[in-house]
Amino acid sequence: MLKTLESLGDLRGQRVIVRSDLNVPLDGTTITDDGRIRAAVPTISTLLEQGARVIVISHLGRPKGAPEEKYSLRPVVARLGELLGREVAFATDTVGESARSTVESLGDGEVALLENLRFNPGETSKDEAERREFAQKLAAFGDAFVSDGFGVVHRKQASVYDLAQLLPSAAGSLVVNEVESLRKVTDEPERPFVVILGGAKIADKLGVIENLLDKADRLLIGGGMAFTFHKAQGGEIGTSLLDEERVPTVREYLERAEANGVEIVLPVDSVVAKEFSADAESTVVEADKIPADQEGLDIGPKTVELFREKLADAHTVFWNGPMGVFEFERFAAGTKAVAEALAESEAFTVIGGGDSAAAIRTLGLDESRYSHISTGGGASLELIEGKELPGIAILEEDTK
Repeated sequence: MLKTLESLGDLRGQRVIVRSDLNVPLDGTTITDDGRIRAAVPTISTLLEQGARVIVISHLGRPKGAPEEKYSLRPVVARLGELLGREVAFATDTVGESARSTVESLGDGEVALLENLRFNPGETSKDEAERREFAQKLAAFGDAFVSDGFGVVHRKQASVYDLAQLLPSAAGSLVVNEVESLRKVTDEPERPFVVILGGAKIADKLGVIENLLDKADRLLIGGGMAFTFHKAQGGEIGTSLLDEERVPTVREYLERAEANGVEIVLPVDSVVAKEFSADAESTVVEADKIPADQEGLDIGPKTVELFREKLADAHTVFWNGPMGVFEFERFAAGTKAVAEALAESEAFTVIGGGDSAAAIRTLGLDESRYSHISTGGGASLELIEGKELPGIAILEEDTK
């Protein structure tokens, strides 16, 4: 059972550190997808309404433990302020003089954002002492800690794991909702339970397939990872993505699925091209008979209809990974069709973050038509795999 905000008691006048996930994509200084900022707002707003002094902390990108202007959180400040409907103070460092003075100047119901946590090497350090030291400096700013960045709860990092041990801590509403929604999928799904997996790398999904072969009724496999399945069945895949090393594992999964009565549904046709580009000339061929000089870049129209049929009776659906190169309009049809099928479904639908969530926003689909859209691709996959997530385990009632 996760500790929630209520467990922290009256927070009026208290300095509350909120670990959000504001790791948004940027084009220079322009935010191209503000989904994670919008997801962070409810918890921050609740705390501000209670009269807390809120210190928001986050990372952005992958700086190597030192400041890099292209990874500054500065572009996030204005958008966060717009969504909160109030000014957000910004500290130009993480635990230095700017952070100290910014935090000290906060009044009740005011909010500040500190600079990118990963500008400090202690945030992601494998050295527990170095990580702990950074966490202690962050903890000095607060009276309580709220973990609300689901996208990082699978990481044992200073602001996720160590900080939760140093202050009275609780999960924010985002994290609570994420865990409840994903556990609803894995623990007691209403059947038929259908899982849709796509994306380029099959290695990222092996743990999910392993865990769900005993739980799902049906697995629909698309995207680049499908070609390793076709290869395992002796199909011809041309120059399509292939993880040769995983072919024996995939073959074993196919055998296990058959033995368990789990249906694995593969594409029957593919949209192919000779080159990986937005304007490449494309044709549709059988998915296991791709010409030697062609590459599969999307599922074909027959597969779209097949997948729609296999989703029609679903009561629970988990989707992670696009069906093709949705960033190129010519190869986005498969991903869009699956997304639309889920939007129309009456099932409990969970979108597993990452590229799947990005695709829904990129394609202009209504997010409210899905039961839950996760903010954490890696974190949602690991939870679905059945792994213990450090940032969640530390917030469980019985851990302290």
